[in-house]
Amino acid sequence: MFYQLYELNHAALQPARAFADAMHALYSNPLNPFSGTVWGRSVTATAELFERSTRHYGKPEFGLHTTKVDWATVDVAERVVWSRPFCRLLNFHRDLPAGRRPDPKLLIVAPMSGHYATLLRGTVETMLPHADVYITDWTDARMVPASDGCFDFDDYVDYVIDMLNTLGPDTHVMAVCQPSVPVLVAAAVMEQRGDPLAPASMTLMGGPIDTRRSPTAVNVLAEEKGLEWFRDNAIMEVPWPAPGFGRKVYPGFLQLSGFMSMNLDRHMIAHKDFFMHLVKDDGDSAEKHRDFYDEYLAVMDLTAEFYLQTVDSVFISHSLPKGEMRHRGKLVDTGAIRNVALFTVEGENDDISGLGQTQAAHDLCVNLPDSRRAHYMQPRVGHYGVFNGSRFRAEIAPRIMDFIASNRQDAAAAKPRLVRSRPS
Repeated sequence: MFYQLYELNHAALQPARAFADAMHALYSNPLNPFSGTVWGRSVTATAELFERSTRHYGKPEFGLHTTKVDWATVDVAERVVWSRPFCRLLNFHRDLPAGRRPDPKLLIVAPMSGHYATLLRGTVETMLPHADVYITDWTDARMVPASDGCFDFDDYVDYVIDMLNTLGPDTHVMAVCQPSVPVLVAAAVMEQRGDPLAPASMTLMGGPIDTRRSPTAVNVLAEEKGLEWFRDNAIMEVPWPAPGFGRKVYPGFLQLSGFMSMNLDRHMIAHKDFFMHLVKDDGDSAEKHRDFYDEYLAVMDLTAEFYLQTVDSVFISHSLPKGEMRHRGKLVDTGAIRNVALFTVEGENDDISGLGQTQAAHDLCVNLPDSRRAHYMQPRVGHYGVFNGSRFRAEIAPRIMDFIASNRQDAAAAKPRLVRSRPS
């Protein structure tokens, strides 16, 4: 019922949003003598702030049309290479010269935690010059008809395995935050099966492998409330007339509310500053605010079964670090990982996945040789900085590519290492 009320409130505000749009158009029109005054800009700023605070933010576009490879600008075409009801696999195909040695295939597994895969736009953009990049484009659960069935944690693992089999040998996988657990499980399952298409390496970044280490507010909340609380308070049915009408989901707006409340003061200050930038006619600063919040406020629903299984197994039961994780009823043996190289990355100030939670993957891969594993902690970055921003581009990404180059299965095709990682 709460989901329906949320949609009803949004619909009820439509006339007010239309009025705000009209006022914005009127007072920003250069033919209006008040448009260049402080009062006129205050009116347009108020109207825009109201409209942006009450709108539904649609799925953003990646918008990556070019990249630089070998110091030359090349065209990039986004294409779908694999598709299932709950996910598409996108490839950013680069128009490279014929005969050029192939770059490693990099599968970026985006988090299914409320935001769209475009949250990793900066990650993709950074890796494009050095790799043939693929990314999981998860589907908003409210857009998937109930007739397409459920999607749970086991399905997530199967999707990752199927994608790796589709991409073929010498594929390297990067898991950002939440998918670190299912990616590690997928690698273990593939090694248990003796699958020759298991990834050559996996990079786990800011992921909740063992949330008993340096627990954050997210971890504490899960343990304090228990699974039944989440089932009773966080699960709702998709309202009509969405395509997924009747499907039980964890709504994206609830996840967004949680994210916002963790740093509410920062968001309030950011919106106050946005208002002042508009009044002062500081267009560049205002545009940066728009770009960030157009992405941040665009959220998607998760299927109830996947969300509840993740809360239970990762944050409450700690199934993976305890050796109790199961996939399709079979116990997952992380000790079977002997060939998939492992690189873990953490941020010093991460308030979502605390220090040590991702590094715990090394303790689980007991039979992986030391020569095929590495860990890096990036100083002075939070959760977002682990996979985006200036320090990611300058410090983390080169280390990832260095690790991938060191662990390519086709050594003859491997390029020289791009950057030597400094001891951490």
